[in-house]
Amino acid sequence: MSSRPVDMVQLELLVAVAETGSLGAAAVRYGLTQPAVSMRMTALERTLGLQLLRREPSGTSLTPAGHEVLAAARAVLDAGAALTAAAERLRADVAAHLRVAASFTVAEHLVPAWIETLHAAAPDVALTLEVLNSSQVLAAVDQRRVDVGFVEGPDEPSPDRDERAVATDELVVVVAPSHPWARRRGPLTGPELAAADLVVRERGSGTRAVLDQALRPWGGTRSRLELGSSTAVLAAAINGEGPAVLSRLAADGDVASGRLCQVAVSGLSLSRTIRAVWRSDGGLGPLAAHLVAAASQVSGAER
Repeated sequence: MSSRPVDMVQLELLVAVAETGSLGAAAVRYGLTQPAVSMRMTALERTLGLQLLRREPSGTSLTPAGHEVLAAARAVLDAGAALTAAAERLRADVAAHLRVAASFTVAEHLVPAWIETLHAAAPDVALTLEVLNSSQVLAAVDQRRVDVGFVEGPDEPSPDRDERAVATDELVVVVAPSHPWARRRGPLTGPELAAADLVVRERGSGTRAVLDQALRPWGGTRSRLELGSSTAVLAAAINGEGPAVLSRLAADGDVASGRLCQVAVSGLSLSRTIRAVWRSDGGLGPLAAHLVAAASQVSGAER
C-alpha cells in the first residue's frame, strides 16, 4: 500500500459513484468529465492497493472492499466537514472579539463611553481591555497582544505602527485648599513648577512623559512622590502631600467639589493628544476601526 495521503476529492467521488451507480452520473454531479472521474477512482485504488469498483456495461458497483472503504470515506468526510465548521466558528469568534489596551487615564475616563458607542452599532462584539501605562500599551501593540491601543503621551513614531488622533487633553496643577498656591493671584511659571517638589505619575506613563517634556527647558521634573495611578496622585494631593500634576479628566471632579484647587500655569504647554495606535503590517481591523471611529465621535461631541 502506498504511503501517499488519500485525496478528499477522491473520497467524495467514491461516495458519488456509490450513490448514483455510475461514473458518468458522479461526473455530472461534480461538473467533471467521466474520464476524469475514472482516472481519480483508479488513482484511489492504486493509493489504497485495493479494487474498489466493478466497471460493467450496465454501470459501476462497489466491491466488498469498496463498501468497507465507502463507510470509512463517509466518516472521514464527516470529520472534515466538522473540522471546517469548527474553523468557521473559531474565525467568527475571533472576528467578534476585540483586544484593546489603554493607558490608565484613557481607560478610566474615556473608554467606557467609547465602548458604549461601539456596542450601539455592534452589540455582539466581545471586548477585552488591558489597562497599562502608555509605554506598556505601545509594547502590547508591538507584540501583537492587542488589536489597537490608546495612549496620551508624546508621539513615539515607529515604522511598525500607525496612529490616529482621537481626542485631546491637558495636564493641570492642583493643590489642597490649604496649600499656599491655592491663594496665589498670578499663574505659575515654568521655572516655578520645575523648582517645586511635585506629586506625579510614574515614569513610563503618558502623563509623566508630557510633564517631563514640558519642564525640560528648566531642568525637568522634581518629584516628591511618584505614584502608579491618577487616583493615588489625587489622594496624595488632597492629603496635602504637595502640588500634583495630572490629567484634567481625572482632576475635574475633585476641583469641582472643592477638595482641590486648580492653579493656573503660563509659559509652558501641558496639552496632549490622545492617539489610537496599531500595527502597520496588520492594519486596523473592522472592529478596531469601529472603536477608533467611536472614540473620535464621542470625543468630538464632548469638545
